[in-house]
Amino acid sequence: MHCRTKRFARIAITVVAVAFMIYGSARGEVEVVLNKAVNICLECIGLG
Repeated sequence: MHCRTKRFARIAITVVAVAFMIYGSARGEVEVVLNKAVNICLECIGLG
């Protein structure tokens, strides 16, 4: 791949990733993901 193509691919993937993060945040998914992460963590150390 040419340097220009790699650079475009990196920028495109970054833009898409940021767009999905903004979309998920706007839908309120941050709270859902954090809640699941806390539950998994507590189960892993045996408190849940």
